Amino acid sequence: MELQVYGTVNDSIVDGPGLRFSVFVQGCPHNCHGCHNPKSHDFAGGTVMTTEELLERIQSNPLLSGVTFSGGEPFCQPLPLAELGRQIRALGLNIVTFTGYTFEYLYYNRNIIEGYDALLSVTDWLIDGPFVESLRSLDLHFRGSSNQRIIDVSKSLAVGYAVETDL
Repeated sequence: MELQVYGTVNDSIVDGPGLRFSVFVQGCPHNCHGCHNPKSHDFAGGTVMTTEELLERIQSNPLLSGVTFSGGEPFCQPLPLAELGRQIRALGLNIVTFTGYTFEYLYYNRNIIEGYDALLSVTDWLIDGPFVESLRSLDLHFRGSSNQRIIDVSKSLAVGYAVETDL
């Protein structure tokens, strides 16, 4: 499958716990003021990469503890990310997905918008909510603004509401 990608980072320590491979997808409808990656907003930008190419790059680093999907907005490309996520999970790696949507929005629409459920099901931790510049804090762990939450996705899907956690 193909993904429109803004960029990748081979060995990030700021996009989730441990050493991570980060995939920044291209395209975002949120246009948050003060966004860290404003060049990722244009849906026509970026580079096309296959999930196979990305998986090869991920597999080439035996030190990784996980992979992060960020953006742009990952839930604008949920099916190829879910496919990549299944392969990543088969390698024993965890997945963090950043989104400008809230868990509640994604949960409510998981059976309405194709791919939402699939991407949620391979995500271990969801960092949800739009970036709000007036709530920006450099003291937050893996988040840019204090309205954003770290959600344990498997627990949240089991109970039907957002279960927050720390990483």
